[in-house]
Amino acid sequence: MGIATAMPPKKLSQLPFHPLNILKSHILSGGPFPIGRHSHRTAFSSDGTETVRICTHASSDCVSLLVGTECALQILHPYRSRLDTDNTMTTKIQSLYNLSPTDVKGFDSLADLALDLRSSWNHATDEVWRQLDPELWEITQNPWVVLQTVSRQRIEQVLNDADFRKKIDQLAQLRHETAEQPAWFQQNYGVADRGRSRQEMGGEKGELQTQVSTGACPLTCAAYFSMEFMLSEALPIYSGGLGNVAGDQLKAASDLGVPVVAVGLLYQQGYFRQTIDKDGRQQALYPYNDPGQLPITPLRDANGQWLRLNIDLPGYSVWLRAWQVQVGRVKLYLLDSNDAANFPEHRGITSELYGGGPELRLKQELILGIGGWRLLTALGIEPEVCHLNEGHAAFAVLERARGFMEKSGQPFEIALEVTRAGNLFTTHTAVAAGFDRFSPNLIEQYLARYAQKNLGLSVHDLMALGRLNPNDASESFNMAYLAIRGSSSVNGVSRLHGKVSRRIFEPLFPRWPEEEVPVGYVTNGVHMPSWDSQPADELWTHRCGKSRWLGVNETLACDIRSVSDEQLWQFRIDATHSLVDYARQRLSRQLAASGSPPEEVEAANHLFDPNTLTLGFARRFATYKRPNLLLHDPERLLRLLSDAERPVQLIIAGKAHPADLAGQELIRQWIEFIRRPVARKHVIFLSDYDMLLTEHLVQGTDVWVNTPRRPWEASGTSGMKVLVNGGINLSELDGWWAEAYTPEVGWAIGDGQEHGDDPAWDAVEAEQLYDLLEHEVIPEFYNRNEHGIPTAWLARMRASMSQLTPQFSAVRTVREYTEQHYLPAAAAYQDRIAYNGAMATSIVNWKRSLREKWGSLRFGNQRVQSTDTDSMVEVEVYLDGLDPNFVRVELYADGLESDAPTILQMKRVESQDSEQSHWMNYQVVVPAGRPVTDYTPRIVPHHAGVSVPLELDLIRWRDR
Repeated sequence: MGIATAMPPKKLSQLPFHPLNILKSHILSGGPFPIGRHSHRTAFSSDGTETVRICTHASSDCVSLLVGTECALQILHPYRSRLDTDNTMTTKIQSLYNLSPTDVKGFDSLADLALDLRSSWNHATDEVWRQLDPELWEITQNPWVVLQTVSRQRIEQVLNDADFRKKIDQLAQLRHETAEQPAWFQQNYGVADRGRSRQEMGGEKGELQTQVSTGACPLTCAAYFSMEFMLSEALPIYSGGLGNVAGDQLKAASDLGVPVVAVGLLYQQGYFRQTIDKDGRQQALYPYNDPGQLPITPLRDANGQWLRLNIDLPGYSVWLRAWQVQVGRVKLYLLDSNDAANFPEHRGITSELYGGGPELRLKQELILGIGGWRLLTALGIEPEVCHLNEGHAAFAVLERARGFMEKSGQPFEIALEVTRAGNLFTTHTAVAAGFDRFSPNLIEQYLARYAQKNLGLSVHDLMALGRLNPNDASESFNMAYLAIRGSSSVNGVSRLHGKVSRRIFEPLFPRWPEEEVPVGYVTNGVHMPSWDSQPADELWTHRCGKSRWLGVNETLACDIRSVSDEQLWQFRIDATHSLVDYARQRLSRQLAASGSPPEEVEAANHLFDPNTLTLGFARRFATYKRPNLLLHDPERLLRLLSDAERPVQLIIAGKAHPADLAGQELIRQWIEFIRRPVARKHVIFLSDYDMLLTEHLVQGTDVWVNTPRRPWEASGTSGMKVLVNGGINLSELDGWWAEAYTPEVGWAIGDGQEHGDDPAWDAVEAEQLYDLLEHEVIPEFYNRNEHGIPTAWLARMRASMSQLTPQFSAVRTVREYTEQHYLPAAAAYQDRIAYNGAMATSIVNWKRSLREKWGSLRFGNQRVQSTDTDSMVEVEVYLDGLDPNFVRVELYADGLESDAPTILQMKRVESQDSEQSHWMNYQVVVPAGRPVTDYTPRIVPHHAGVSVPLELDLIRWRDR
């Protein structure tokens, strides 16, 4: 595409509407440009006067932007032959980014750096963007926006500077070297050496055979599906915790070199932006995410054509555009429905994150799961592992099985047995009501044809995958149930959440003890380089080296302990100063934007004291998070805040979902409290809680407060982010803090038990919170030695940093996922896919045999012979001709106190008449120490390589 400029009347960036952005937005939204001598579209300023006209010209094959009567910018059509037959120009433009000065030497390197989101945690490029446009950089923190906005003259000017150009070349070289050098995964597991799945043609369908070299790594690719990703403020496609976890894990995977690709959705509006009106009420705004100003690129094939997918919905099909995001070594692929070929209603399917009703949500999840897996297939990517980050993407289970059916000719039952071996489901939900459910009518409307035509399933069988009771026609379709039934491993996101999840999913595994419900846990961690301040980064680098977050972090504890009190305290003083400066600036802008009086705006620039104890509370405002627990006794809170000798200041931030009126009321109550004359000097509410605000809060807050109702916070990650920056946690014993807390690293409220939403218990914990602040937290902060240093505070801070930062790093989390889940799942998948799914066929036959015979299995006599040291337990089992190798007979005893259950495998004892009578004898020695009566015999399924009860939930107890 050619570009011609004709002396704009003033800088384009200073126009009321930026013409460049108007054109790009129009192109990206799929808006057609009629080709005719007098065709034009007009944009108006807020006062109604004409500002910009977008004109097209048949004779010159170009698009012009006019300001008044002067041409501000002219874009040539790349190829006249590429115009559509109806004489319109749509998104077939060769490149969306030819509006930039790509012919300027060095610009390509700048663009590569700007489009790599590694800059969001490796801040080596920050000075580059600051030098290009300091004001825009500070406001947006978006390298691509800076590069798209500055003039060609400015870009040429900086690239002609020898020192600047040298820095760019060095950064580009470093980026290349980092991508090429072996990371933790390559150093420990090498690279898989195997042939890709191939079809040996010998009939209508070829057999799939996969061979893995002996000793080779079975994992070449893990596909990570998530509804949202928090990667950078430059890419606002996130809401909160789920996106935070997804984004941080992608970044850690990049650092560790784990072979991951990710799949998500590109939202035209993303999650809502928040303002607070004059009545203290939240207002929701939905600004448009202009793809041209996001650090993303269209995904194109070898011929330069934009990769687009078509998926069928009832009565129509939807085109999906594919985009790519570079996250260091990792690629994130995004799909959106805002394609010009779609009807307007369908273009809005991906308009908003967590918006609309159930039908819109179902469409989004179909696009994510089915469309997402088809995108990987179109790209030639064949992951061994599919990681479902929550149940939103569970339809990928069906599409992955369908893909194997197409390649192998096998039916769905076998295809699911093959592909589930490589699927992992991570649940983040702590209450059963939190899972996505869809009405039977919606599922039938949108998936009946897909199930019947592509999977060979009846609607009843499809619904059974998402129901507790397959025969209950009124039961909704539960996405978590589908994910569980299509996976070989399920995990929660903290130790406590694993326990809670086992309780939630216990009904899926009837008669199995809760402790054996197949849900483990991998506790979340945060990507420390994304959340540490520059001084924190320098402090850790000096003591622990630059590679501390690259997989070897075992020495961090002893290293950070050697930092002196003087250095550590100065580090914290500087951090609080930075936070106070930022809070003043943000609050003043917030007040000015809302139309507050000038004197109030000016007063905001002088609020808060950097030397005062600063508490932070920032999260989604929902009733179970109890954001107003601190407001339980407003007068006592005021006394704590306004103590003349030991003052406290509090920064609050958070959004309530637009449909959550109760959560919005909690915000209004805080605003009402803050507007009291005494409170306004000590408490501020910063609106529009986003990633950039989070960074500043976790870097400068002295104490991070968290008050959810146990056990409704699955993990929580906000408190983890303060660890690397020297902040200390004061939190409910819930989520991650339930396993992190010890008295020397922070403070805790609650008794470690569950009390539901009892208001009386809320009052008890509110008093605990006030007491801790008044008698422990505040005194410890203000008690200083002769040098003005709070030594007890620093001891706690040092313990928190050294003990908890490595433990709750995303590096540890991703390593656990890789070693405990990805690698075993990849190996299991390779076993099951081999020889056209022969192992899976064996598993299907094994399941059929067990289900056929299970009702007739029973126990006979039980005999016990005891001595002083042990007891021999022998039991008769009737197998009704079932192969004894298909089952395992065990003795089971419940765990004592907090211990795990005791399970003893019994050994089959051969007898002469066992084959004829179908009775088998099993025995085992039980050590003394527990009464034999504590043990109960049971029969459970057994097959090598099969997870029981996850893949088969049968169980038979004696006398139960």
